Amino acid sequence: MSTPNVSESLKQFDIVLRTDLSERTSEYADENLAWLDEHGVRAIDILGSVGSGKTSLVIEMVKRLKDRMRIAVIAGDVATRIDAERIEVHGVPVLQIQTGGMCHLDTKLVRTALESMDMDEIDLVLIENVGNLICPGGFPLGAHQRLVVVSVTEGPHMPLKHPVIFNQCQVAVINKIDLADAMEVSVDKLVADTRRVNPKMTVVPTCLRSGEGLDEIIEALGL
Repeated sequence: MSTPNVSESLKQFDIVLRTDLSERTSEYADENLAWLDEHGVRAIDILGSVGSGKTSLVIEMVKRLKDRMRIAVIAGDVATRIDAERIEVHGVPVLQIQTGGMCHLDTKLVRTALESMDMDEIDLVLIENVGNLICPGGFPLGAHQRLVVVSVTEGPHMPLKHPVIFNQCQVAVINKIDLADAMEVSVDKLVADTRRVNPKMTVVPTCLRSGEGLDEIIEALGL
């Protein structure tokens, strides 16, 4: 009588579990997207590491678009309302989701947040995901577009180190280009590496502090 291979059994169980979770996440994301479409609301999922400039991008987009679009923001974070407070002073409704340690937003958290809003008074929802480039990759939210922000201060290899996120996004923002020389990082190489990972992406070098590149981001998102 052969001895069961416990290691192989656990491996097979892990594959089945991950496959099942992925399928259910995709189904929930499709349901969210259909629900948004039913209400005529666009949603954009904004990804990036802590400090890359996600909140700054949201603020600049709100300032540029709020006079011609009704905007709401969902701000995801592990704790605190710091980002929400920075955004809401610009006159748009902000709902902060504190994940309590979870490293990403998920479809159910976002759906609960959306259902708490008056969707008849909203044209666009900007979703600022939790700050990292790993966990959110496996959890699509049902947004119409995904945008990833990286900064030159994170070093010269971010697109190559995080291909999953870059392959899931339609727009890449390379922020803080004003610091490229000080960080000894080539913006041209970051752009080239991003297009190497995902040739279909629109890549926009920016300095959000000065507003450089913001018009190109808005155009890339079709807003």
